[in-house]
Amino acid sequence: MAPKALCCISVDIDAVCGWLGSYGGEDSVSDISRGYFAGTVGVRRLLDLFAKYNIKTTWFIPGHSLETFPEECALIRDAGHEIGLHGYSHENPKEMTIEQQRVVLDKTYRLLTDFCGKPPRGSVVPWWETPNEGAELMMEYGLEYDHSFSHHDALPYWLRVGDKWTNIDYSKHPDTWMKPLERGETTGLVEIPASWYMFIKNMANSHGWVHPNVVEDLWRDHFDYFYETYDNFCFPVTIHPDVCGHPHALKMLERIIKYLLTKEGVEFVKMEDICDEFKSRNTPPEGARLPAEVGAKLKEYQRKQPLDT
Repeated sequence: MAPKALCCISVDIDAVCGWLGSYGGEDSVSDISRGYFAGTVGVRRLLDLFAKYNIKTTWFIPGHSLETFPEECALIRDAGHEIGLHGYSHENPKEMTIEQQRVVLDKTYRLLTDFCGKPPRGSVVPWWETPNEGAELMMEYGLEYDHSFSHHDALPYWLRVGDKWTNIDYSKHPDTWMKPLERGETTGLVEIPASWYMFIKNMANSHGWVHPNVVEDLWRDHFDYFYETYDNFCFPVTIHPDVCGHPHALKMLERIIKYLLTKEGVEFVKMEDICDEFKSRNTPPEGARLPAEVGAKLKEYQRKQPLDT
């Protein structure tokens, strides 16, 4: 019997704000131009590709991109795709105070709720860099899933928070840092694995265009291993219109879609579908803290002042 494979090609529209908050191009007219391409041409090309194969997926849209490219974002919404949170200016949460994090989450939560007519259910943390308070804030706002961690690469799980570890300090005796990781508490927040593929933030490894077959082969090998190993798994792939809006990556992405569709048991879904399917088969650990009820958060949102006041 073929395994059940829930595939989701999720899209992060970093666009202009990616250069403002992450990529060091905030003072470059040329880099901002590249971001404009992503938010306009790149988004529309990806929408056309998904429509060609009748694929519904999840787009994680920073508040800056939502307000800068409202027409393209409306096309995403109206095509039936899910829209999730991704910060405002792709800012690094680790560099922010808890108060700053709360302000950003509150503004973007309300922006997306206004825009979609319903509150967002999930989030990808900008930089894939979650601060200690991140999960607390997500649960406070009733978010049901996150897509920023990598405890596993093919199976959703209940997110654990509060892990502690000891950094190496060569100026001290080894006994002070020869200690194992201490596991924190498991929550009722669903984690859908992030597709890191071993990017190392502190190593200069950017070298322009790479032949798309390299990525294509990597994705195929990952999927094939999961397909051979698990009876029920998810295959989340993160893309950006900054790259996959260009012809060489679009053609590669189409080949991947066509390949996956040849496999029995494959279904293209939104992240919220992966979350729902996982919850249907698993209950949170006893005593785990659960996200606030979405309905209660929506009522709280509706009591707030409009964004333009």
